[in-house]
Amino acid sequence: MDADRAEFTPCGELVHGCAETLARTLAELPPTIMRVELDMRGVHFMDTAGLQFLDVLGDFARQRCATVTTTNWNGQPRRILELAGLDTTDPLRAAPHPAPRPAQPSAPASSAVALERAERMHVLQEEVEQLRQAIASRPVIDQARGILMATHGCTSDEAWHILRETSQLSNTKLRDVAAAVTASAKSDGPRPSPALREALQQALTRRHRP
Repeated sequence: MDADRAEFTPCGELVHGCAETLARTLAELPPTIMRVELDMRGVHFMDTAGLQFLDVLGDFARQRCATVTTTNWNGQPRRILELAGLDTTDPLRAAPHPAPRPAQPSAPASSAVALERAERMHVLQEEVEQLRQAIASRPVIDQARGILMATHGCTSDEAWHILRETSQLSNTKLRDVAAAVTASAKSDGPRPSPALREALQQALTRRHRP
């Protein structure tokens, strides 16, 4: 922090509670701070709470008449900004006004804007949920790969292909296949279903095929 400038480097995930934490931190800044810069390269995941995070920054800029910038958006957070229709280089910058369109006798402009924002938010929420599911499924999939590697002497990539092919042959979600393989490796664990065992055997047979 300099005389009139503060630099923030948030790290990790922007999820529930991040906006409140940021608001408290901004409220503690000296009144001489007129420029706030955030380097976002350390943020690797955010859900819709990340948009609330930006709202807090925007409110601070308006109330203090300060300059607030956020830079170095990458990966999934950058994708969220794109889906929300924000500038990925400076999401706090107001979007340029589109060229005027001919008047339509249909719904008012406000309704059209609200509908477009609702559709974007729906897409955004779906993508966030898919990412959450992928993150939650990763540990059990890695365990199943390790079990296949130890049991059948295959490489990590081969184990991944076996799991994926078993999922396709049995029409079962990949994380459910991995969970079944992991559970069956325990001494008292349940065996996979007949359909899943057959699909797994086919996938293993194809791996050994010349």
